Amino acid sequence: MTDSKLIFFDIDGTLLDDNKDLPQSTYDSIQKLKEQGHTVAIATGRGPFMFQSLRKELGISTFVSFNGQYVVVNDEVVHENALNFASLERLTETALQNNHPLVFMDPSNMVANVPEHPFITESIGSMKLGISPSHDPEYYKGRKLYQALLFCEEGEEAIYEETYKDFDFVRWHQYSTDILPTGGSKATGIQIVANKLGISADNIYAFGDGLNDIEMLSTVKNSVAMGNGKDEVKAVAKHVTKSVNENGIKHGLEQVGLL
Repeated sequence: MTDSKLIFFDIDGTLLDDNKDLPQSTYDSIQKLKEQGHTVAIATGRGPFMFQSLRKELGISTFVSFNGQYVVVNDEVVHENALNFASLERLTETALQNNHPLVFMDPSNMVANVPEHPFITESIGSMKLGISPSHDPEYYKGRKLYQALLFCEEGEEAIYEETYKDFDFVRWHQYSTDILPTGGSKATGIQIVANKLGISADNIYAFGDGLNDIEMLSTVKNSVAMGNGKDEVKAVAKHVTKSVNENGIKHGLEQVGLL
């Protein structure tokens, strides 16, 4: 085992502020961590194609994406956990009957099963990616998909949770819920990275703010919730830092003694 640290950061609301900008203090802090010989990694619900420029800007080659379903260490894919096709096919049929659109996601694309929908426009638009899903109602057939997005009002995902036990449903937006393989999480992906790099539990750190960070922050020994995070997230973290808009990453790294 190595004594170097392994530090994971969520993206939205953690690395990126409310305007989806990377604060200068966050950039500087990450460069200092790397100069100290630590491994800086990303743990996100986004697909790899959705944060390419951020990885390049920060010089990061290790990440947990799709909430743990697609894991890369030093630019090498080390773990894949695809959605069950038969269950996804049935869910897609049910969702169409309920007028709930879906977006299918693989490492390079996001594709909607309807031409357009205001829920898709608003929720995907909130990430300010500069790209929108293309349209192909049969994109889910014959390919590995690691995550899907279900678009419905809050609470309406309950009918799917009761029926589709192959999937976990995690809401990330007022109009959108992640669909993941059951039991897949950022925490699982983080352990895979740690094992690959030979990092002990004592030397793993994680920062996050959203509901999809709860398992990560409750599992990682040195966990930090952002000040702008949800109360449920703060409740499980060992530390709570300032908001991302108030140099929260820098402050949090100082809290845990890494800066």
